[in-house]
Amino acid sequence: MNKPVKSTCCYCGVGCGLLIETNGGQIVGVRGDPDHPANAGRLCTKGASLHLTARPDYRLLFPELRRQRHLPRQRVGWDEALTHAAERFAEIIAAHGPDSVAFYISGQLLTEDYYVFNKLAKGLIGTNNVDTNSRLCMSSAVAGYKQTLGADAPPCCYEDIALTDCLLIAGANPAVAHPIVFRRIEDARAANPDLRIIVIDPRRSETAEIADLHLPLKPGTDIALYMGLLHVLLAEKLVDRDYIAAHTEGFAALEESVAAYPPAVVAEICALAEAEIVQAARWFGKAAAALSLYCQGLNQSAHGTHNNAALIHLHLATGQIGRPGAGPFSLTGQPNAMGGREVGGLANLLSAHRDLANPEHRAEVARLWGVPSVPAQPGKAAVELFAALKRGEIKAVWIACTNPAQSLPDQNEVRAALQAADFVVLQEAYGNTDTAAYADLMLPATTWGEKEGTVTNSERCITHLTPAVARPGEARPDWEIVVDFARRLGARLEHPLTVQLFPYSGPEAIFNEHRESTRGRDLDITGISYALLDAAGPQQWPLPEGASSGRRRLYTDGVFPTPGGRARFVKVEHRPTAEATDAAHPIGLLSGRLRDQWHGMSRTGTVARLFNLDDEPLLSMHPADLRQRGLAGGDLVRVANPRGDVHVRVQADAGLLRGRAWLPMHWGSQFMNSAGVNALTLSTCDPFSQQPELKHAAVAVDKADLPWQLVILRKTGAGELAALRLLAKARELLPEFTFATVGLYGRDQPLVVFRAAHAEALPENRLLEIDALFGLGAEQAAIVYADQRRQISKRAVAPDGKLIGVRLAGETQAQSWLKEVMADEANDGDSGLDPALIRWAVAPIGRRPGKLPQRSRTVCNCADVSEAQIIADVGAGATLALLQEKRKCGTFCGSCLPQLRQIIASQAETAASAQPA
Repeated sequence: MNKPVKSTCCYCGVGCGLLIETNGGQIVGVRGDPDHPANAGRLCTKGASLHLTARPDYRLLFPELRRQRHLPRQRVGWDEALTHAAERFAEIIAAHGPDSVAFYISGQLLTEDYYVFNKLAKGLIGTNNVDTNSRLCMSSAVAGYKQTLGADAPPCCYEDIALTDCLLIAGANPAVAHPIVFRRIEDARAANPDLRIIVIDPRRSETAEIADLHLPLKPGTDIALYMGLLHVLLAEKLVDRDYIAAHTEGFAALEESVAAYPPAVVAEICALAEAEIVQAARWFGKAAAALSLYCQGLNQSAHGTHNNAALIHLHLATGQIGRPGAGPFSLTGQPNAMGGREVGGLANLLSAHRDLANPEHRAEVARLWGVPSVPAQPGKAAVELFAALKRGEIKAVWIACTNPAQSLPDQNEVRAALQAADFVVLQEAYGNTDTAAYADLMLPATTWGEKEGTVTNSERCITHLTPAVARPGEARPDWEIVVDFARRLGARLEHPLTVQLFPYSGPEAIFNEHRESTRGRDLDITGISYALLDAAGPQQWPLPEGASSGRRRLYTDGVFPTPGGRARFVKVEHRPTAEATDAAHPIGLLSGRLRDQWHGMSRTGTVARLFNLDDEPLLSMHPADLRQRGLAGGDLVRVANPRGDVHVRVQADAGLLRGRAWLPMHWGSQFMNSAGVNALTLSTCDPFSQQPELKHAAVAVDKADLPWQLVILRKTGAGELAALRLLAKARELLPEFTFATVGLYGRDQPLVVFRAAHAEALPENRLLEIDALFGLGAEQAAIVYADQRRQISKRAVAPDGKLIGVRLAGETQAQSWLKEVMADEANDGDSGLDPALIRWAVAPIGRRPGKLPQRSRTVCNCADVSEAQIIADVGAGATLALLQEKRKCGTFCGSCLPQLRQIIASQAETAASAQPA
């Protein structure tokens, strides 16, 4: 075992420090870095499983090219790949101009990667058509900060969570999306029982369970609520008039607008209780220190910028900013969305928080780069970029480290755009994303554990990453791919400054140039170097040359980076959701994240244990909405609107109000037979941030008439790599059915789980072909049941008395307990289905036969503890502390603690209701 290598997690923007353990040139383990300021050694389930995603076996390992669309891609060398790309881009630019090409990049790139992409587009080619998937998650936060505070600079730090008296969490669910931040919240509550926690979310989320006050506002009414809170603060003289006068401007106009939002009116708009609005305002206004945490629920809206601004107004009006425990703190959605914003990696930005629309800023960047000018024409933001691709205005697109064929709204339009493009380049570590199907050229990039560069987390903290292992196959670092391409393209464009623009031999040279671009700016990092980061650890910006340390909190002196030095109150007013529900589409569909999955699952979808809590996409609805439609949990539904439809199962969730539904955003065409929730979302964008309204769409939900169902459970017995190979084969079946999902389950010896439903039964010969694909055709080891009249056909394969696979067609009740039994047997070796009971695998029973202990979904991945075990222990009198002592659940990463508390509370309610009156 080699000495651990320091790194950071590659998931959310918390930026947790990791220690990567390697052996024989392979990553074999990770643990939290106790010295990293972001997490002090803690990791969530995704971070703690990162080493399981580091296998090179299923990676994209060499370039692939197709010269004609109807042909499959073929392996080529790097020279041929990049020469072809340079020739195609040069031809298109020569024929149609610089704005006929575009780059769509990612908040998971390192800052150095971002920087050279930005320079390639804006400095060499002369187009501002470079945008990022951060547009989908953080651009409204950027615009909100800039409109009010003057710069895209979160003023708070994680330490403030422990120092606040009132924590307002809005449009965020850190219990699952930012688990390490949530651990800090729980620590703060334990240390300060008087801490007030307010959660504003249309859904009673896992985070809302710990709230002293949950405000389940009507979707799209955030601005009205914050205006109503400010109305109460004004009426009860809880604003800081001295701070407003000394450090802000524009309050008089806002105060006039607030008069139209008394609590009674706001209660009607937001569908909330008037008393709760007043209570929230009083807690916030009377707190010695008030802190807000917010994320996509505010950002992913057609008025997301003003959602942000209206919340920031509360801090400015009360002086709750620039001091310990206080301030508006935007939680970043991706590991390096902040770094991308720092180097101007958006179509409307330039390096070091400069604005493209500002002629002085363009001139500064041109001087820095040594080019005559930077183009003034605004670039296309993400949604418009793909719309222009479909129109033919943009001819070629270079996509890096992101999956627009799942993540962008209105997927039918996006996929049509990719199909219409003349040339699509995909620079990726994984070759099986939804977008890969549209790529003419695939370029293998290095990924987590293999790269060097920097990332910046939500609290402005920069960490230097060094590779733990060598790059696999022919994969190359993202910055290196871009620089090589830029030099080739510059030669073909006969650009005289190509060599001068791209002189880099390593990422440190890129960082040093980026660092110089920040001199004198609000994010000045001229005092930071790779050497300092390696010696002293992560550093917060600003840290200018000569300073001894970065700044924990901004605006402590009440001076803001605006022309007058004052923060600004801006004109905001209530606007509804971009799409209203109606009689034809009466359900407001919300989307969000699950605890154990990440984005489109190109990484987490390779780890079986990360499916154990949620192994298929489920639409959550209020029980009354289900009853109204004649539905029960587990039924299949069609969710539809004019943009598309998806077929999924439903589950009851009393934490949703009637008329609302919730669907996770992770599943796409690699795991189901549709594009997922973004088949339904709309492309309407915020006018300031150009961020689309991904959080809400109006849909109809109807029972799906799909009486014939198919379930296949197959254990390979050869580890996760064999399971992944079978998973890839099983994906080929997804388009064949009206409803279909595929995924993994278990741990070290996982199952592949395929579920499907259709209006009619498949013929027996097709079932036998599917059996063969799954390796279930061994007649001598099979138990078969068939009822042709009822269109039921079942097969269980158990060589040597060990059940390795089951195919249930036409009747599938046994799927849930069979899945658990087979997973038990794979992981424990001797706890599976007794040979004498294997015949029950084809029986129509929904519970385990005989005396087999009942199992259920895994709640704690770290300790492999199931819900059934927890319920049994709680029924015997166990408290949370006793559970932690006995089962160890909740004592590792802590991500399961919200679920543990929910189960304990639910069992207490059940026990109480069972008592005689």
